[in-house]
Amino acid sequence: MTQAPLTLRRWKRLEYDRLVDLGVFERDPVELIGGHLVVAEPHGSYHASAITAVDYAVRASLPPGWIVRVQLSVALDDESEPEPDIVVVPGRPGDYRESHPAHPVLVIEVAESSLAFDRHEKGSLYARGAVQDYWIVNVVDRVVEVYRDPVADAAAPFGWRYRSVVILTPSDIVVPLAFPAIRLSVADLLP
Repeated sequence: MTQAPLTLRRWKRLEYDRLVDLGVFERDPVELIGGHLVVAEPHGSYHASAITAVDYAVRASLPPGWIVRVQLSVALDDESEPEPDIVVVPGRPGDYRESHPAHPVLVIEVAESSLAFDRHEKGSLYARGAVQDYWIVNVVDRVVEVYRDPVADAAAPFGWRYRSVVILTPSDIVVPLAFPAIRLSVADLLP
């Protein structure tokens, strides 16, 4: 007897948001990634301290009129609402009462066990969402990976990838694209 192939259901962001509003995922750390519900990486103390270090360094350097959001949703497209570890968006906190921000100027993921997923799947997703500046704080290798210049690529998981990838060590400086006067020490982004 042959088994019928499984059918996967793709979720739309509006459907996902409705389920969130109803409390369906109240106890489940999930993200909507390319129409699929993905269980978020649990945060051990090292990972949590890295998120705090990045938050502290980025927040301290920003001019007025910019918000650092920590592990909150971004409305990338109709089928994706990831929750990056850090995003920088314009405005004031009240600007996002009715909807999540859609166009972050900087997305940062802190990666330990999720490193491959953050590089490939999330990298492709953020490139498709036109995020111009995507960083991975790679706590495994103690480097910051800077991804820029999104381009279409049919071989990438979501049809897009970053053309430019630069690996920075703790002795290096990183400059956010949206803030050319800001210089962040890579060492300050690591726990």
